[in-house]
Amino acid sequence: MSTESYYIGVDVGTGSVRASLVKKDGTTVASSTQDTITWRDQSDHRIFEQSTADIWQGISASIKQCLKESRVDPRAVKGLGFDATCSLAVTDLEGEPVTVTKGKELGEHGERDIILWADHRAEKEAELINGTGSIVLDYVGGKMSLEMEIPKILWLKNNMDPERFSKCQFFDLPDFLTYRATADSTRSCCSLTCKCSFIPKSGWQAEFFEKIGLGELVLNDYKPIGAAKGKVLTAGLPVGNGLSKIAAEEFGLPEGTPVGSGIIDAYAGWLGTVAARYKEDGKLSDIIPFVEESQHRLAAVAGTSTCHIVQSREGIFVDGVWGPYKDPVFRGWWMNEGGQSSTGQLIDFILKTHPAYPELVEVGKQQQKNIHTLIQENLERLQEENKVDNFTELTKDLHMYPDFHGNRSPIADPRMRGSIVGLELDSGLNDLSKRYNVTLESIALQTRHIIDEMNEKGHSITSIYMSGGQAKNIRLMQLFANTCSMPVVLPADHATAVVLGAAMLGRFAAEASVRAAGDLNEDQAEALWKIMVEMTPVGTLIAPNATPKEKKLLEAKYKIFRESILIQKRWRKEMEEAAV
Repeated sequence: MSTESYYIGVDVGTGSVRASLVKKDGTTVASSTQDTITWRDQSDHRIFEQSTADIWQGISASIKQCLKESRVDPRAVKGLGFDATCSLAVTDLEGEPVTVTKGKELGEHGERDIILWADHRAEKEAELINGTGSIVLDYVGGKMSLEMEIPKILWLKNNMDPERFSKCQFFDLPDFLTYRATADSTRSCCSLTCKCSFIPKSGWQAEFFEKIGLGELVLNDYKPIGAAKGKVLTAGLPVGNGLSKIAAEEFGLPEGTPVGSGIIDAYAGWLGTVAARYKEDGKLSDIIPFVEESQHRLAAVAGTSTCHIVQSREGIFVDGVWGPYKDPVFRGWWMNEGGQSSTGQLIDFILKTHPAYPELVEVGKQQQKNIHTLIQENLERLQEENKVDNFTELTKDLHMYPDFHGNRSPIADPRMRGSIVGLELDSGLNDLSKRYNVTLESIALQTRHIIDEMNEKGHSITSIYMSGGQAKNIRLMQLFANTCSMPVVLPADHATAVVLGAAMLGRFAAEASVRAAGDLNEDQAEALWKIMVEMTPVGTLIAPNATPKEKKLLEAKYKIFRESILIQKRWRKEMEEAAV
């Protein structure tokens, strides 16, 4: 019988669940993905809802498929880790799902018990919170996003029958998953600090909750939201006694298998990328990173949306950028999180709403080519026909501002909207290709805006470590490098970097379970970094390669990008004044 140890990572993204079975060196042995359901409201574009039961069924099926495909003895699985989107899961005090859909069923038992991270229903609640001047705002870039959990909980309070509300408990989704897996409701430092207003040193702020009308959360030592007496777990520390009997049966794993304290999916992307060595021009770098190097490596986790995460020894306050968060992953370290609410989603939107999209899809079928390949080929043809040196010059008179779903960072304004300037009377494939290119440009320009703000306030970011679906878009990755004037490191596998981060938590939990309890917190950062270095596959470095002419064009585009923010704000003010 083999003595090899394996670990399972579970990643719950916006539209799917992925489980991966990995070896101690980070090699993926098996992986399985299951789609999840998201409910929308046709009369209210702000609404996004999901189901913990649907997600849990997907997790169970994915884990069982990994075990079946690999033929690994379940007893060889030594640890399990979860990451998930920062969505709000609501249950009753016994853990049964509670409906979050507005209307008469709100607060009753029901399937739709998750308010997804992208849900923007709590705008008024966020405005109220942002008018309090509370210290909690200092740790979210000065403004709390309506995507965070407290505005959503307040929306539920304002719209739910008081008796039903009093019987609810609330979880950031990663914490719900470890609760469901272990029957232990101990919360993670990552979820509470990053999304629930649990601030460094002093924890929950009773005065804040009472001021905004959520005094119920303070009762019974914060039972509805956890962390009684400040008890939270840093990333990967074992939760309870491991897998409960029920969860073990659902997964096909032994009862008691260690479960690591979970983290938000973007932070799992940080775990699964920033410790990577990399190849440049096919040659492996000699640099083996130490934990201090993490301060210069920005993790960009880019899928439907994009999160930008960087670590520092001291807390750095950046307006419009979430944090600084203390101990979200490493004990004794701080992190900041920037973000773009819609990036991959924006690319899809621009393509699919263009009149020429059906034609693009049909040509792709005829030529048996990916639509992105066809767009690239069309842009190259247009570049040659127009006798220009690069795509940036080709679209120099077309400008996009990308906040079609509001701005998360660094403006922190959900009312910002997207715009395109320079349109022509063209509805064909050429226009579609150009709009696609400026969409990529706008995402890259906004990435630079976020990095510039972080570095101005005290960070020292010198490279970008990518994960998520956008990492396979080489054109976009080169734009990041050229626009931000720094190298971009691509993961060995864009699709598995996040779930690998979750598996690292499983390994840490397994190893921590056999260590002396007193050593767990003290050595957590160094021990977890060591696991990251050992398990992260070698990445590929993309260096900036813009010619002096293209760099000049990108600088001009960036200036226009920044000006468009001021113009939009001015126009909004003028129209608001005119409407009075």
